[in-house]
Amino acid sequence: MKIMEGYYYTKNHEWVKVDGNTAIVGVSDYAQHAMGQIVYVELPEIDDEFSKEDAFSVVESVKAASDIYMPVGGTIVEVNEDLDDEPELINTDPYTNYICKIELTDENDIEGLMNAKEYEEFCDK
Repeated sequence: MKIMEGYYYTKNHEWVKVDGNTAIVGVSDYAQHAMGQIVYVELPEIDDEFSKEDAFSVVESVKAASDIYMPVGGTIVEVNEDLDDEPELINTDPYTNYICKIELTDENDIEGLMNAKEYEEFCDK
């Protein structure tokens, strides 16, 4: 299982990487392994606004569909449209193939998320 340093993680297995006032959001390697072959990703719309822990996407695999929850609040500024045609890219590299980028409304939303070491310990339980 690949866990990236410098990223933050949720207990629902989303990751977030903060770059200035923008956060990049995706699902973790643990999550994509657990879901299996991903066949569809429902992307949010640009300018959609979400609060921390809102469901913002659905990822469907051959096993099931899973809601994806926003790790931070803000406004969507970019979506990874490559996932429309090739949702399986998340299986290939879940950290390069993010779901969306969001402009943060409150940088304090990062507090309470796990760092790489804490997430690894969480996954090992």
